[in-house]
Amino acid sequence: MDIYNRIKELANTQKISINRLEENLGFARGYLYSWKKKTPGVDKLQKVADYFQVSTDYLLGRADNMNKQGKSDKYNHDLKEFIESNMDGMAYGGENLTEDDKRKLEMALKLVFDKYNDKF
Repeated sequence: MDIYNRIKELANTQKISINRLEENLGFARGYLYSWKKKTPGVDKLQKVADYFQVSTDYLLGRADNMNKQGKSDKYNHDLKEFIESNMDGMAYGGENLTEDDKRKLEMALKLVFDKYNDKF
């Protein structure tokens, strides 16, 4: 499915016409239709993605998950893998972490990763 059809599908889901969408975004009439034949600029693509709260990868057909957080599927796997492979035997100052310390560290890591994940 091309970019235009993904946008059309999203617009239909929200019961909004393409013309109304273009107005809401400040685009000229027919501008989105032109994306059937040409690749949009990053700034315009991002504007549409933000409007629908989806990832640009979804609009480009590079991700099936339309949710912006869909980009985090790999991130969640990588973080889980990191935590699982590094928590056991983790020590600070030569002393092994308690289970409570490990849980707190895991929560802190998730907060940091979430903060940086939102930037991508």
